[in-house]
Amino acid sequence: MTKIKLLTKIFFAALLSQSTMAASNEQVAKLGIELTPMGAPKAASADIPAWTGGLTEAPQGHQAGSRLSDPFADEKPLFIITAENAKQYADKLSAGQLAMFKRYPESYRIPVFASHRTAAYPESVYAATKQNAINTKLSKSGNGLENFAEGGVPFPFPANGLEAIWNHIVRYRGGSLARTSAQITPQVNGSFTPVRLRDEYTFRQQLSDIDLNEDENVLFYYKQDILSPARLAGNILLVHETIDQVKEPRRAWIYNAGQRRVRRAPQVAYDGPGTASDGLRTSDNFDMFNGAPDRYNWKLLGKQEMYIPYNSYRINSDQLKYSDVIQAGHVSQDLARYELHRVWKVEATLKDNKRHIYAKRTFYIDEDTWQISLVDHYDGRGELWRVGEAHSIMFYDFLVPYFAFEALYDLSSGRYLVLGMTNEEPNAYQFGVQRSSKEYTPAALRRRGRR
Repeated sequence: MTKIKLLTKIFFAALLSQSTMAASNEQVAKLGIELTPMGAPKAASADIPAWTGGLTEAPQGHQAGSRLSDPFADEKPLFIITAENAKQYADKLSAGQLAMFKRYPESYRIPVFASHRTAAYPESVYAATKQNAINTKLSKSGNGLENFAEGGVPFPFPANGLEAIWNHIVRYRGGSLARTSAQITPQVNGSFTPVRLRDEYTFRQQLSDIDLNEDENVLFYYKQDILSPARLAGNILLVHETIDQVKEPRRAWIYNAGQRRVRRAPQVAYDGPGTASDGLRTSDNFDMFNGAPDRYNWKLLGKQEMYIPYNSYRINSDQLKYSDVIQAGHVSQDLARYELHRVWKVEATLKDNKRHIYAKRTFYIDEDTWQISLVDHYDGRGELWRVGEAHSIMFYDFLVPYFAFEALYDLSSGRYLVLGMTNEEPNAYQFGVQRSSKEYTPAALRRRGRR
């Protein structure tokens, strides 16, 4: 064995051992002191401000539980990136963003505003993250977690790409959430018919009748009810989201309103088609990435500063109609807001013995929230195919960072999909809803069927 090969072997052995080791006491002691409670540097850099606790108070005049007011409504862009000057900012843009400038040179732009580190979580999330930093490890296969405390992220100091993506998969989303939103798949000319959805997440430990000895491998329960249009209304999806989906595959059922039957739905996983998506997204495109990570090799490429959609209150306003946001090719970038933030860059490459329509995916994960902000998806020929952007907002009423919506652009067809839009939905979000395990059963799905 050559010296280079020996050193390479030692390096990867060390990296593997890191993935099964808890954080050091020295690292954990920095959480909440030098680092945010989620593991990011607190201090300011030249262009990114210090984290001082996040946005935990509503703007003056805001009524708790009502539509989010924009705390930065008076701000103007510092500058606007266009196809003409994009090369000047290329080191802070993703390959996907640069491709969007090339695909839509006349209309795609990135308005850059002052950065605000608004991310904040409840103290219970910070405590669980610290506990996880000490105790949580990847399972032997890497497809599950050991000693994981729900609420916090498992790896505030990720040693590899797999640990970083797990932080996104299991991150806090309010514990129990109900949302009414629209999924829109415009035609090339911009025309569209919204698909209105009512979906619910309830994380296992938020169930009112939780039995700690049952469903230990379940992360959360999910239900999605199609409200309109009429041709789809009444179809319902139910998911028991398992943590280790190789050991125990995701449990999914669909109630088909036309047949009035409940069927198992094993296709709701990996690159199975997303609900009512016109083939524009896969099941694991939902929430930017979800489900089992076992089909990819995950590589952590470090951190970098990037312009990402952030504090997207304006484009989420109830003063806008869906038609104000949706246009041909992409959403109205004049309503968008981008800020400079640090992200973890993670590359997922399809394993030789696995199949998926995406051969490679590059994820950019916000350091303050562990939410994926951007994704570049490549096809089997190595060509950039689809570009994902998550326009994030901070729900300061409930201390929940989340998405205003997710957009997925298909560079080949010129079409795109937007998921989670709420501009025209009154009382779109409800946090802290009470649910029992009996409401997430196939029998409950049959009873809930409306036709």
